[in-house]
Amino acid sequence: MLVVVLIAELMNALDGSIVHTALPAIQTDTGASSAAVQWIPAAYTLTFALALITGGRLGDLFGRKRVFLTGTVLFTLASLLCGIATGPEFLVAARALQGAGAAAMVPQVMATIAVTFQGEAQAKAFGMYGMIMSLGGVLGPVLGAVLTSADIAGLGWRAIFLINLPIGLATVLFALRFLPESRERQARRLDPLGMLLSSTGLLLLAYPLTMGGEQHWPAWSFVLLVAGALTLAAFVVQQRAKTRKNGSALVALSLFRSRAFAGGLAAQLVFGLVSGVFLLTWVLFMQSGLGLTPGQFAPASVAISIGGMAGAMLASKWAGTHMRRVPQAGAVLIAATLAGYQVLVSAQQTGTPFAAAAAPMVLVGAGFGMVGAGLAGLTLGQVGHEDAGSAAGLFNTAMQLGTALGIATASLVFFDHAPAGSHGTTVTEAFAGSVWYVVAALAVMWALMFRLPKPGKPA
Repeated sequence: MLVVVLIAELMNALDGSIVHTALPAIQTDTGASSAAVQWIPAAYTLTFALALITGGRLGDLFGRKRVFLTGTVLFTLASLLCGIATGPEFLVAARALQGAGAAAMVPQVMATIAVTFQGEAQAKAFGMYGMIMSLGGVLGPVLGAVLTSADIAGLGWRAIFLINLPIGLATVLFALRFLPESRERQARRLDPLGMLLSSTGLLLLAYPLTMGGEQHWPAWSFVLLVAGALTLAAFVVQQRAKTRKNGSALVALSLFRSRAFAGGLAAQLVFGLVSGVFLLTWVLFMQSGLGLTPGQFAPASVAISIGGMAGAMLASKWAGTHMRRVPQAGAVLIAATLAGYQVLVSAQQTGTPFAAAAAPMVLVGAGFGMVGAGLAGLTLGQVGHEDAGSAAGLFNTAMQLGTALGIATASLVFFDHAPAGSHGTTVTEAFAGSVWYVVAALAVMWALMFRLPKPGKPA
């Protein structure tokens, strides 16, 4: 069962990032405009973020196995449509459908782990989840470059989508055999108004955060952000009224009474911000600052991936007994490593040796793995089985919004100093300055983790 759901998570993690290195080839082959090129990755990310809360609650109500299978079939079918797309408009629409399938599939992964395992076994399972998530996110761009350049059977960039077909089919067949069914004990009705308000509010927030920076933050982006905040406030009011009336709310607001869940959700939001800022600016530093080609950069990407897997394995081994100390230690490890990295880059600039630029990423990756795996288990492990899907949807949504916020923050702390197309010292100096913002965000995340269970206290 665990293998089945982790393969599904790996497909999602890969598809969130695999397309980036193939974008030049896609643009050349399909004649996509600059706006269409931006929407090919954004269509997946936005749809995924908007539907996660609804996808999680659907699993609670109608059965997590059933919704998982539906989402996986939709994801696989959308991958086929992406692979046979003849134009950019068709590809963007297929990517949006792929994101919708992932939004139904992914919350069931975390919810199934939460309701199936307990105690140290649950911590180990979430550790493996964090390892897979880290591996997919980092290896996605590398795999995209390999598949595109290999031009398997003349498919070119289409192979990055078509590779999901055999994997998705195998996942469905094994899920039918091994995945247990679970759902909320007392099934309730859907909440269409809550679905509309939450999706609209998240769209009004996510769209300007994703696209505003590239257009230098026009007035409409701030209008949409305010409108999104107001819509989500209306959503909270509506959910409270719905809960008092008949208890069929989209989000179980009782989740936020848990100190661990509320703190873990806030820490996850900041973790997404840290990931969004650092990974984007680091890739630009390595390639535009140090002048590395994607092939030369690949070993550094592998280094952070290896570190991520090691950190997640440590989290799976220790989180059950050391509780919040594990993700907090991961945050400290990242912050300390990046502080030293900043000093190195400031001193060496474009002369930074490749080994010195790549080797510390093993420690950074280890920290990311410890935070990602430990935070998921400690946050969702406190949730009752009846609300596991809703909690998993909220947890994943926090990560997606945090990542979008991180990319938007990168526009302020990096691109204002190194506009698109910059190279050399301009990029290295901008990256060195942005590192301090990442360290500050890590300090905030470390403080929020004090709301997670402490060692010696029963989960």
